[in-house]
Amino acid sequence: MTTGKLTRLAQYLDPTVGAQSRCTLTWLTWSQPGFSAACFACAPIPKAAIWNRKKGMQMQGIKRPEEEEAEGKHQPLAFQETTKLPIDQSEWEGYFDESGHLVKSWDFISSNILDRGLDPSVRSEAWKFLTGYYPWSSSRDERLAVEGMRRKSYESLAKMYDKIQPLLETQFRGFSQVCSFINSDLQRLYTRDAQGQTRVDKKQMEKILLLSYVCNMEAEYQQGFREMLLLFHLLAEQEHEIYWLFQFFLQKTEHSCVMNIGVGKNLVMLKALITFMDPTFAKHLEGKGTQVIQSLFPWFCFSFQRVFKSFYDVWRLWEVFLTGKPCRNFQVIVAYTLLQTVRDQILRENMAGDDILMLCGNLIDLDADQLISEACSTYNRLLKHAAKVPTALMEFFTQARK
Repeated sequence: MTTGKLTRLAQYLDPTVGAQSRCTLTWLTWSQPGFSAACFACAPIPKAAIWNRKKGMQMQGIKRPEEEEAEGKHQPLAFQETTKLPIDQSEWEGYFDESGHLVKSWDFISSNILDRGLDPSVRSEAWKFLTGYYPWSSSRDERLAVEGMRRKSYESLAKMYDKIQPLLETQFRGFSQVCSFINSDLQRLYTRDAQGQTRVDKKQMEKILLLSYVCNMEAEYQQGFREMLLLFHLLAEQEHEIYWLFQFFLQKTEHSCVMNIGVGKNLVMLKALITFMDPTFAKHLEGKGTQVIQSLFPWFCFSFQRVFKSFYDVWRLWEVFLTGKPCRNFQVIVAYTLLQTVRDQILRENMAGDDILMLCGNLIDLDADQLISEACSTYNRLLKHAAKVPTALMEFFTQARK
């Protein structure tokens, strides 16, 4: 990535750029103006700066009966507050036989995760199955062997990196710059809890990020990775677990959050989805919102981390992405659903580019269960018109992962 690209990316992703005020956080969180992601508590955010979750999740104002009659594709969003109990420890243990083999199918478990989610008590282990860290058909003893193999593989990679690091610093252009970016990113990360105890080892995170970069130079490094890695750091205990879960997550989601691999495709397909599902909105964005869709790339780069009220909501959405349900590339459906929550206001107030981006930036403090539910409804509406959906768009959502 060139210096120019890194600079432009930093202008969008750097939490300190253009900051007017900062929340005082009492737990690991981000310090992005207008974004709330505190795990446990943070100081109140001015109400004027927030698109209220409950109001923002209900489409109010303009109705478009002529569009609904013509296509039936666009419908007002009305999120329902429905709470279903997640898969807890007792239920999760019931999915295994005496030897530790899963007796429930992938389809059964992934469908339940989509519908209900995972309790924090089982998330760490369940994610090892979802990411492919553990083979789905493995026994308890086989998983112990896999654990040892993962640890040894990580240690070998770390030793390799230590040997080639001096060469990278002198021979590989851009390596020193990436090291500087990673170090700078981590300096902005809150690492202490309310009692002042350190909860995150920055040196460990720096090591993992550098090793990840060296082993995946095609993906390059982007500033959103430090925030993604933080969630894996809180999810797993051992260093090798954090590294492999992070790598497998990127692979399982087809690098959809990586700027130079998946993000561009996501933006193209988001535009195509809006054009098909909501022509009126698409026309407005085309005429008044020049480059609006392209400027929404932080949603994908951060895998929607900054629109949620807690880390638990982020994990909830990410585990849905890992299941591949209800469809492939569900992240684009989620982005479309987010846009629909502000669609009526944009049209009613005849908003242009900067105002639209400001409104989208104020989509925060959301509830993952509600967003997932409405995004699933959006996908179901798309399927009802499958015969009319452009082939490339339909294949993007239905073609099996390679």
